[in-house]
Amino acid sequence: MAPINREKSIKHFERARKSIPGGVNSPARAFGAVGGSPLIVDRGEGAYLYDIDGNQLIDYIGSWGPHILGHQYPAVQEALEKIIQKGTSFGAPTELETLLAEEVKNAIPSIDLVRMVNSGTEATMSAIRLARGFTGRDLIVKFAGCYHGHVDSLLVQAGSGALTLGTPSSPGIPKGCTADTIVLEYNDAELVKELFANKGDQIACVILEPVVGNMGCVPPEPGFLKAVQIECQQAGALLIFDEVMTGFRVAYGGAQELYGIRPDLTTLGKILGGGMPVGAYGGRKDVMETISPVGPVYQAGTLSGNPVAMACGLATLKTLKETNPYPALEEKAKKLVEGLSTASENAGIVHQIARVGSMFTLFFNENRVTNYTVSSKNNTERFARYFQGMLDRGCYLPCSQFEANFVSVAHSDADIEKTIQAAEEVMKEI
Repeated sequence: MAPINREKSIKHFERARKSIPGGVNSPARAFGAVGGSPLIVDRGEGAYLYDIDGNQLIDYIGSWGPHILGHQYPAVQEALEKIIQKGTSFGAPTELETLLAEEVKNAIPSIDLVRMVNSGTEATMSAIRLARGFTGRDLIVKFAGCYHGHVDSLLVQAGSGALTLGTPSSPGIPKGCTADTIVLEYNDAELVKELFANKGDQIACVILEPVVGNMGCVPPEPGFLKAVQIECQQAGALLIFDEVMTGFRVAYGGAQELYGIRPDLTTLGKILGGGMPVGAYGGRKDVMETISPVGPVYQAGTLSGNPVAMACGLATLKTLKETNPYPALEEKAKKLVEGLSTASENAGIVHQIARVGSMFTLFFNENRVTNYTVSSKNNTERFARYFQGMLDRGCYLPCSQFEANFVSVAHSDADIEKTIQAAEEVMKEI
């Protein structure tokens, strides 16, 4: 099949590289792992993106998760247009931030109080500081392949772009910043128990993605999340669920609703802002009242609770609550991954598929992906050929084997069928 026309995108990307490092403002957007130049997007509508060359693409990124309702969903657009008439930022409290906080509390019972911030990275950074301040301890525990933003103390064996670039940690981070960070293998409950037996009274918190999305979609093994929770409770450490990606995605109440685990703190983002920049962290009342101005742990933000982001987030959450699209999303995603798996099998390609709700990853791997060690052995060269073949057939996928794909409300049965047909053709060529 002839490649799609990328002439304008290629030309503009060369222009961008003269003013922006690598031509992109986030490494996840670069095509370094798959080759070629990224497409330059002009607009989004429903389940589709349109680039500056005029190509229509079925979008399975959804701005890396936020657009569960699709692009330009009417209720969200209406809220955006209405609030923009009043201004963009005030640096003062508004009704909207209280209304969104109430929606978050109603959706996620583990959250008694919630603080709005501007990104998922800011949320995890603040939650870690809060956990240390509340417990009076320094050690934090994370899991290899879980990405919690570009926070110095957490950018150790991280997933997502760090895996794609082959740099699990980054230059520019002093050794002292990570000296109190302990990294374990995801889904290994025995390692968690062993660590807590030796250092439990020194651990401030454990932070994890309850469903990993940054080494590909990796679900928790049965009993893993509960085991971590028990160890934290017995040692007086806090359990932090990073639900920036899974919050309102795998269920309205996030992964903690799906798996019946109540963490002490939760970080949120992506869907929470309905496509606008946003983040949040919340949890137990006694813990959250340690944050300023109530308590001594300092955290602030000029644009926190931005009214534009609050309006879009509120419209998104209300729509999700009122329409309950999750059963339909489940069926769409199930049909898609079954089709992708069948296409791979028919072509004799060894693969694995992981899915939780409407997020999924097709792994080119001989083994079921349960942790960083297995995921790091993915056949990235085959993925690159798969990615380019799907792109030429109008399917816009994450440009990394280590990212989750997302199905949205806007995807039609025809979109799903077209994607499966495209995969059937591509698998015969790679």
